[in-house]
Amino acid sequence: MKNWLAVWLMVLLFACKEKQIDLTGNIPLKDKEFFGVFKPLPLPYSVMDSNIDKSADTLTIGLKAFTQFFPDSAFRTITGNNRKFQLHPVGKIEKEKEQYILVLLQQQKMKKLLVFVTDNEHRFLAAKELLSNDQQDGYIHSLSINKEPTFLLSKEKFGKDNNLLFSRAGWVYNDAGIFMVVINDSNEDPVKSQVINPLDTLPKKNKYSGDYIKDKKNYLSVRDGKDANNYRFFVHFERKEGTCTGELKGDLKITGTGTGIYNENGDPCIIDFKFEGNQVSLKEQGSCGNHRGIKCFFNDSFTKKKEPRLKSVKK
Repeated sequence: MKNWLAVWLMVLLFACKEKQIDLTGNIPLKDKEFFGVFKPLPLPYSVMDSNIDKSADTLTIGLKAFTQFFPDSAFRTITGNNRKFQLHPVGKIEKEKEQYILVLLQQQKMKKLLVFVTDNEHRFLAAKELLSNDQQDGYIHSLSINKEPTFLLSKEKFGKDNNLLFSRAGWVYNDAGIFMVVINDSNEDPVKSQVINPLDTLPKKNKYSGDYIKDKKNYLSVRDGKDANNYRFFVHFERKEGTCTGELKGDLKITGTGTGIYNENGDPCIIDFKFEGNQVSLKEQGSCGNHRGIKCFFNDSFTKKKEPRLKSVKK
């Protein structure tokens, strides 16, 4: 009798056990199934680049599952064409008009914390990279989120005189459908800040590939893409003694003779490129506030840097 009762209890437990959700993306998911994986994130929340995965779940969400609800282009400006990464749920922040989904993206040892915004019907609105553990600039990077939420990105290090150098930028998602800077604080001399070009080592054999510069803090790098009509680019500018900055990495598509455009799905930012001789000019057409300061734009011109000639080897 006891044995029979034990068997019956085990059967009952297995029958009542919640069915495991398939997150590979091989089968369609319901909104409740997918978004239910993300648990409410306790606020205020803080994390550093050294422990960026402290709140990430061990669950892995397949890219095919994720792109049932978010566009694939939301990853393109972050990872390029590389799709060999894992996604882990971190949490969600639910507000009256929208919700914020935090995700850990992992490519081998590199980890990035991303946020995706949806409306209350789970329609995609915007995305932003918040924190990464691959910043090799000597700073300690951190993120803190308050209840609004404001996403405060900070970097700190000790200078030569053992004084603390810091820069802080607070981002919020606004009614215009973009992330904008509401806090910009730093005690650093902008002349001493080093800008790292993430495309520096990529090939530049195609017609428009190369480095276009004004100075060390204002430049555009263009590198080869998948073919002669597609390029990767990185633009960085600092104006008004470093109080007005902008930065964007993305894909440039050639649209005509000497003309190109940056126009990614999920990003309201649109930039026109015009190549003439050794000059390139940028004209901001869309709303690029999530990539720059409030009162500065990507409207500028740059001159192509001459490539050093390879010395011929005498036989």
